[in-house]
Amino acid sequence: MKRRYILLLVVAPLALLGFWAYTKKNEPPEAPFTRVRRETLISNLITNGKAEPLRFASVRTDLAGSVVQLPVKEGQNVVQGAELVRLKVPDLESQLAAAESRLEQAKAAQDNIERGGRKAELVEIDGSMARAKLDRDEAQRDYGALHRLQEKQAATQEQVNAAQDKVRQADLTIKSLERKREALITSSDKSVADARLHEAEADVQLARRRIADAVVRAPMAGTVYDLPVRMGSYLNVGDLVAGVGMLDRLRVRVYVDEPELGRVSVGFPVNITWDALPGRNWPGVVQQLPTEIHPLGTRQVGEVLCTIENPQHVLVPGTNVNVEIRSRVVENALTIPKEAMRRDTSGAGVFVLKGDTIHWRVIQTGTSSINRVQIAEGLAEGDAVALPTDLALHDGEKVRAVYP
Repeated sequence: MKRRYILLLVVAPLALLGFWAYTKKNEPPEAPFTRVRRETLISNLITNGKAEPLRFASVRTDLAGSVVQLPVKEGQNVVQGAELVRLKVPDLESQLAAAESRLEQAKAAQDNIERGGRKAELVEIDGSMARAKLDRDEAQRDYGALHRLQEKQAATQEQVNAAQDKVRQADLTIKSLERKREALITSSDKSVADARLHEAEADVQLARRRIADAVVRAPMAGTVYDLPVRMGSYLNVGDLVAGVGMLDRLRVRVYVDEPELGRVSVGFPVNITWDALPGRNWPGVVQQLPTEIHPLGTRQVGEVLCTIENPQHVLVPGTNVNVEIRSRVVENALTIPKEAMRRDTSGAGVFVLKGDTIHWRVIQTGTSSINRVQIAEGLAEGDAVALPTDLALHDGEKVRAVYP
């Protein structure tokens, strides 16, 4: 009797455990479900973009040299013509001095030409000319006196002829000196002197302009949003000195993947956020659609342009931003979570619960948001649809529904 009692105590729990295991094995599997509901569905396209100024200038240097003065800093407002950087360019001052010296020499040469020749030679010719004229005057007087004496039979014809020859000789000397003076300057000499003067003036202007170019100035009023140079930096011709722009309004280049471009139209609202300032946003609108598709990393994107207000200049050009484009709003839409949709050879569908059995149903979808999709056909409000589960579900299978 005692043995039977002990055996019963051992066998009874094992029997209960076996019965529990049998019934558990035959219970329908547990699966999560959700209900189809009506709501206002906002279709948003989430992507990224980059901010840039609407009006800006990239300032570059025309000379090579080292930075010796940097009177501005990044974020500073400047007026048009404000000094941004001053460069030290070797030999600029000496080049200007040499050009000015050549200019003075050219001016002196032209002055000599305008006066008729070189000063020393002119003085010598003028002195000889004065003496020749005195000699001619004296010979003329002698000739006149001898001519009168001849009329009185007091002088011979030979004396008169000799006096007349002296007058002629004096005239020849004067004409010779005049020709010598004219020969000092020719028309070609004047042309050469004018050309040298113009060349010297151009050299001076160039040297002065190069000195002025050593001071890089702002081409427009605005904010210095980019200043890559530092004191002592050496810049080559064409190097970027600064970026100056108007930051009150910014343009955002929004990178939209090619398959999503059909969801975007001009006038759609845009919301810009920046990871560095959580909670801040900058509203705008789509102003221009892309004209071409180009690669961006592993993506093929079109650049959608929009404009935002930036009165506090918080966003600066080059900032990478998050972009949300509101492409459509559907009121009273039937919706389910996107993850509830499945696909087979017939297309998109869901498992719908009827009693304790699931049935495969093909659906037609409409607008979608980040995590929900509109049901155009195939479901009704309140229908229970299966959510993702680790179990493999099959049409006609019994399940035990669980609603999160």
